[in-house]
Amino acid sequence: MIIRTAQEQDLPGFLGLAAQVEHWFGPMVADPGFTRAVRQSIGAGTALVASEESSSGLLGAVLFGAAPPVHHVHWLVVSDGARGRGVGSALLSDAFRRWVRGPATVEVVTFGADHPGAVASGARVFYERLGFTPAEPAAPGPEGGSRQVYRRHVP
Repeated sequence: MIIRTAQEQDLPGFLGLAAQVEHWFGPMVADPGFTRAVRQSIGAGTALVASEESSSGLLGAVLFGAAPPVHHVHWLVVSDGARGRGVGSALLSDAFRRWVRGPATVEVVTFGADHPGAVASGARVFYERLGFTPAEPAAPGPEGGSRQVYRRHVP
């Protein structure tokens, strides 16, 4: 697996990943705001992708907000076929290595405990295994489901 800074030619891969999770997050593929956000992150150099050397498709991607001392995981998705293989952990590990200098805090908004995607996606357990802790509730997602902030402090 290779983790690298995303390029403009990765945009279709981002849209392909987004299509796989729209049932949890609401429409993104046809949303010009999502495409704009991906392009802005690519242009700023704060978007990473995971791929295999032997494939042109993306295993996963992350949009990261590097604004010390509080950083944000804006969007992290791993493809259906690559979940459970360490792709998400590798993407965040690389993002932390590139942009996070302690003392700092990294925040992510993920599913609330009562959201159907909370268990099915494994997102809450994923972040907890990486040292994030549940914090305050966040605004509902675009599909109306509950959300919660998760936070990790970096010494």
